[in-house]
Amino acid sequence: MFVKNPVKISENELRAMARDVRSGIKNIYLHWTAGHYGQVYDDYHLCIDRDGTVYVNCKYLTEYKTHTWMRNHCAIGIALCCGVDARCWLPDGCEGYEVERAYENYHCAKPDCALIDFGPEPPTDIQIEVMADVVAILCEELFLPITPETVMTHCEAAFEDAYGPGDGDPDMRWDLWFLPDVELYGELAPGGEVLRGKAVFYQELREQGFVDRQDENSDDFTAAQEVLTAA
Repeated sequence: MFVKNPVKISENELRAMARDVRSGIKNIYLHWTAGHYGQVYDDYHLCIDRDGTVYVNCKYLTEYKTHTWMRNHCAIGIALCCGVDARCWLPDGCEGYEVERAYENYHCAKPDCALIDFGPEPPTDIQIEVMADVVAILCEELFLPITPETVMTHCEAAFEDAYGPGDGDPDMRWDLWFLPDVELYGELAPGGEVLRGKAVFYQELREQGFVDRQDENSDDFTAAQEVLTAA
């Protein structure tokens, strides 16, 4: 359901919410809304808009939300507000879970790579960075390791449960299947690997003292902002 007046949350507020449910969360699932920028949906505990603003749709992070089929208990759902009219294509003769790389431009695509069209409202750089930072913060406060078992994209969960790309399910989901990775010079990398890798990076920045804890009067997630500014 669309949220008309979404509530912003700061880093310190998110940390406090996570500490309150430390024993009640086992998994974090990462999505996009497949809607427009600026549209927040209450299927998810947290939504991240195009400018990196984080909105909260619950009083407690243990509240039941219908974000990931058969995986909504003891789980947090986070979504990027984007992805309207996005489409994907599998390479011929490949199972979706076997595909390791993708391209946005079909002129560059290789035969064993998927082709991705993020549509007119793709994930923005700051959305991706803030999602990774939010994962880092939640896993730190919840004492969860950042692994493919604890932190998954909806697409990764869909592959495991047989409704991902190529599985033939009419309710196929491919949220964050691939995302841009600057080190790949135009190729797209598996979204789960990108986001988990960035989340570990943000945790390391804090552990090494390169990023200060957020000013509690600020709405920004400072680590993501600082990383993009320095890039």
